[in-house]
Amino acid sequence: MFALPGSAMDVLENMEGDNVLNLSRMNLETLAALEDISEEKRKETHQLLLTHNRFTVFPGNVAYLSNLLFLDISSNGLAHICDQILGLSKLKTLIAKNNRMDEFSLPKDFGKMSLEVVNFSGNRFEEVPPQLLELQRLKSLSLGGNRLKTIPAEIENLTSLELLYLGGNGILSIPPELANLPYLSYLGLCDNHIQGLPPQLAQLNSLRSLSLHNNLLTYLPQEILNLVHLQELSLRGNPLVVRFVKDFIYNPPSLLELAGRIVKSRNFQYSRKDTPANLVNYLDSASKCPNPKCAGVYFDSCVRHIKFVDFCGKYRLPLMHYLCSPQCYSPCCSNSQSDCDSDEEFNIPQHRMQKVLLG
Repeated sequence: MFALPGSAMDVLENMEGDNVLNLSRMNLETLAALEDISEEKRKETHQLLLTHNRFTVFPGNVAYLSNLLFLDISSNGLAHICDQILGLSKLKTLIAKNNRMDEFSLPKDFGKMSLEVVNFSGNRFEEVPPQLLELQRLKSLSLGGNRLKTIPAEIENLTSLELLYLGGNGILSIPPELANLPYLSYLGLCDNHIQGLPPQLAQLNSLRSLSLHNNLLTYLPQEILNLVHLQELSLRGNPLVVRFVKDFIYNPPSLLELAGRIVKSRNFQYSRKDTPANLVNYLDSASKCPNPKCAGVYFDSCVRHIKFVDFCGKYRLPLMHYLCSPQCYSPCCSNSQSDCDSDEEFNIPQHRMQKVLLG
């Protein structure tokens, strides 16, 4: 994987000078200077630095650098990337932070490039451009500090993705499809307006860092404890850290659900030969009550209940789980500080408790 440097100075310190063309901070509006560079130098140039200039449109003659691997055009007035970028067939890293791009700024066939790292943070994207979701080799995508409100379900198409940073937007929710990224190891969703996590995130088996600080989370799904490789979970600045929400409205089950509960709890036999298909599908969708002392099931009507798990003996982290009825509360559940709401009930190893950053 191509290493992602933190700044232009890092590039110069870590790469051979003969391979780097640094045209940063030169007040450039065009790249006419490339026409004066020898053909040999063009072929040898692997990294091009164009930061802090005055480009409003992507300079098309960058395509002269046919062997370019890394391009940083951050901190310009860039509002549009022209089709000429498609000629950079070997380009792996494109950094265009702090510009004026939006979802209409990319060429139609941008998704056909071989990019592995894209950083478009600090722009004006209100939606994730569909072209980005077509980059099959993409390993790192940063869209922090934009104007995003949603994460498209098509994010699941980026099956090579290892890093996804969407911090500092206005995102309200996380689509369950995000869990279909098998190699995702870093997920940054801090500084948004997210109120809950889909339990499907527990399927991110490669996830090692989950950044959720400064959101509107009041609880976490119990399934998050299944992220066995998670090394860092950042939660500071969420309501769950400063106040706990325990009681939720319970909607009584419908007659259909009551009948379905009886069929399932008493193990009545049914099949598609004698039962309408829609009822069979409904009965098969039953969820078992997690209370070990209850043999009940539920369908659409359940009690959302917060369990407080003791982390490191210092913090009590609220985890959401679902019960089939209010009667499934244990006697100690009415007291949020009760010892009965400890990590022992969830059988969580102590070393797993040391991966949560609340402060």
